[in-house]
Amino acid sequence: MKNNLEEAKLTVGKVAKRCGVKVSTLHFYEEKGLIRSWRNQGNQRRYKAEVLRRISVIKAAQKMGISLQEIKEAFATLPNNRTPDTKDWEKLASNWRENLTTRIHYLENLRDYLSGCIGCGCLSLNHCPLYNKDDELAAEGVGPVILDRKVKKV
Repeated sequence: MKNNLEEAKLTVGKVAKRCGVKVSTLHFYEEKGLIRSWRNQGNQRRYKAEVLRRISVIKAAQKMGISLQEIKEAFATLPNNRTPDTKDWEKLASNWRENLTTRIHYLENLRDYLSGCIGCGCLSLNHCPLYNKDDELAAEGVGPVILDRKVKKV
């Protein structure tokens, strides 16, 4: 059976080119614990071929708005933190689907509510849900509290 270094033959440049990312991105992913490399005798990074699939999963998840922390947590659920296979991807995607559906719903409501508010042209500060006279809502939380109330209603 081969050891890890014997299996890790891809250079950082080859992986970056093949995955369409910068070398610095690979270093960043490694620093965050999302991918792993091994060092050869010359102290140069070498990657196993499976890193290509792992980076593809990372990029696909990021395009869906999944944070690197969420990706790392999902990878940690895999046995021995291995690279996701097709079945793993189905499970990861299923777990993220509900989160994405919630985000999409929130953004659609936000879009619809803002277009109505801004579209009227009155810009009335007496009725606008974005207005917070004297910061009265500070006790209720941070951010656009009134807007969040309006948008979250379904």
